[in-house]
Amino acid sequence: MQIGKLRHRITIEKPGLTQDPQTGEMVPGWEAVTTVWAQKRPSSAREFKQSQAGQSEITGEFQIRYREGIDATMRILHRGKIYNIEGVLPDNESGLEWLTLPYSEGVNDGQ
Repeated sequence: MQIGKLRHRITIEKPGLTQDPQTGEMVPGWEAVTTVWAQKRPSSAREFKQSQAGQSEITGEFQIRYREGIDATMRILHRGKIYNIEGVLPDNESGLEWLTLPYSEGVNDGQ
């Protein structure tokens, strides 16, 4: 992958506790893990049909530089939209250069 293709700024979040501003109570929510540059690649029509046959919800993928600790319990925020991470796939060469994050779109409240 060429670095120039990493033109989308995304925030990766993990489930955690946040403080309710009205009551001060700690409630389940999301906390930012990192903000990184990514390549966003929506699924083609052909890939979409194949995924529908397998009852999958994958609608595309983000590719980022390798980063430890990213897993499928997390989600991605990009331009005000929420993307659920459906898996974490390392690159085929060393496994330490890129991560491919297949995503599905939709609200993920963390529970």
